[in-house]
Amino acid sequence: MGSGLRSSVSAFLLAPRSTHRVSIQKCTKTAILPLDRRRHISAYGYTQAKALVYPKHGSPADVLALHTHSISPPHSNLLTLRTLAAPLNPADINQIQGTYPTFPPFTSSLGTAQPSAIPGNEACFEVLSAGSGCKHVARGDWVIPRQTGLGTWRTHLQVEEDKVMRVDKEGLKAEQVATVSVNPVTAYRMLKDFAPMQEGDWFIQNGANSGVGRAAVQLGAMWGFKSICIVRQREGAEGDALKREMQDLGATVVVGDQELMEKGFGERVKEWTNGGRRPLRMGLNCVGGDAGMAMAKALSSGGTMVTYGAMSKSPLRVGAGMLIFKDLRFVGFWVSKWGDDLPKEKKETIDEVLELIRKGKFKDVPMVEVPWSWETKKEELLDAVQGTLEGFRKGKGIFKFGDT
Repeated sequence: MGSGLRSSVSAFLLAPRSTHRVSIQKCTKTAILPLDRRRHISAYGYTQAKALVYPKHGSPADVLALHTHSISPPHSNLLTLRTLAAPLNPADINQIQGTYPTFPPFTSSLGTAQPSAIPGNEACFEVLSAGSGCKHVARGDWVIPRQTGLGTWRTHLQVEEDKVMRVDKEGLKAEQVATVSVNPVTAYRMLKDFAPMQEGDWFIQNGANSGVGRAAVQLGAMWGFKSICIVRQREGAEGDALKREMQDLGATVVVGDQELMEKGFGERVKEWTNGGRRPLRMGLNCVGGDAGMAMAKALSSGGTMVTYGAMSKSPLRVGAGMLIFKDLRFVGFWVSKWGDDLPKEKKETIDEVLELIRKGKFKDVPMVEVPWSWETKKEELLDAVQGTLEGFRKGKGIFKFGDT
């Protein structure tokens, strides 16, 4: 094949799909597009990819960049993956800021000017190709990260097979799979692992309209638990709509956080729990501070307070009387460490939740999709990241990958 024809064929393969409609004779006149507009598969089997990266910790707006790089064909036990959906979680932002206990590694493997990290811990990927040594995953399968820190805010990646776990994609959407391993799993394990909850028992939670809170409401209702759900105070029609929405998910009682702090809240709890004869056995706390302690005071003797977040950034000041006279137990739960330590149990929990979704028994958290195609600009992605830091969002931000 002459060098001119080889150049023409390469240009054809690298061009956007719309230019592929030209005839082969016209390919001799097709110019090779700039790297940031080429299709993701090159003439030599390399995958063109883009990733949000950061070379140092700081504000996302200041440190994040959109980096283009190439991925070679997989060999041995390697997989080349295309990202279908990846959520934006508060912990992801904290990792960029440098305020989270763990961080993704800084590496030069993507060819960045400085060693850089890739944010994101959750995603649903499609397997584009697999090396000859891969035994459990094949092309077209859907997979999710086996552990945290994989770096999911990117269009494509290449990893060893044991870094991901396969999920049965039948009857599921990519965004459902992408968001299963943190919020629903957190709610599931807290309700199951920390207190001897029986059918008819009560639990109380703040941040109840968060992803974890909505999951806890639904799972608790399935298992016969009753719930007191604390949400941020909203007035008028907005507050009424949120209350109805939470009740439709299975919440027994929904109250605003200002009501929680009012004198006499404990008496109201007794009214809801049949004069206190049904134990308020567990509290799920993602706020902390005085609001967290107000919730703990409502617990029955011998109750358990599980803390999994600290949105207020204020400590829990536990009085000695809670420990001595009420025998309350205060524990913490970090789903990332739990899943890394117990991958088998993590997989089983994920599979159970996904089966509930297939059967229509578990509703998705409201989501705000952020389209990410090959032409998407960095500024559009950073706007979505910044939105994760703001309160009263309409839903969970999630990158939805299109033509990448």
